[in-house]
Amino acid sequence: MATVLLVEDDHVVRGAMLRSLADRGHAVHAVGTALDALRRVAAETPDLVVLDLGLPDLDGSDALRMLRGITDVPIIIATARDDEQTVVRLLRAGADDYMVKPFTGAHLDARITTVLRRVGRASRTAQPAVHEVGELRVDIGERSALLAGEALALTRKEFDLLAYLAARPGRVVSRRELLEEVWRQPSVGEDQTIDVHLYWLRRKLGESAAKPRYLRTVRGVGFRLVAPD
Repeated sequence: MATVLLVEDDHVVRGAMLRSLADRGHAVHAVGTALDALRRVAAETPDLVVLDLGLPDLDGSDALRMLRGITDVPIIIATARDDEQTVVRLLRAGADDYMVKPFTGAHLDARITTVLRRVGRASRTAQPAVHEVGELRVDIGERSALLAGEALALTRKEFDLLAYLAARPGRVVSRRELLEEVWRQPSVGEDQTIDVHLYWLRRKLGESAAKPRYLRTVRGVGFRLVAPD
């Protein structure tokens, strides 16, 4: 059984999908807008999201981008749009699977099972890593970070950003790579997102852009994490 968040604005379709998944043993929560989906995911973290694209408050592709900004849970797109360009774009933007309406409850259940099995297998085979850079210690498995033995109070994205850089010490990482790999977003007009998170991360590391210690900016290229001199 999985906890599934169903994001679908058509109440008839939503009701049918909800009943079908519930009958197959899933715990299903349903919302009709992108805003409600973002709130629900942030508050409860379901095992999987089924996301319609034709939402009344926000296009589903934008909702996908925003969801990927706050969570790594699997997302299956469920929509009537079937052109190849849309499919490829959404898969590259972070969707784990794509289903074209109409489909049966059995089909959806099979896709959910397959995606969760794939994600579970990946998490079991991945070895939790601990990265140490100077006095900074980042434990990926525990999702914790210590500086000189003191715990850092990081938000989810601050930790993800620090962990990505800590796994590549000394290497220059571009803004584009950070957006695609950490935020799961296309690298278009999102520089402010990185700058804001870097600002707060630097403050928690006891440094600033003017007086960096661990986080170094390589102008025009990107950022790198290094041990202080």
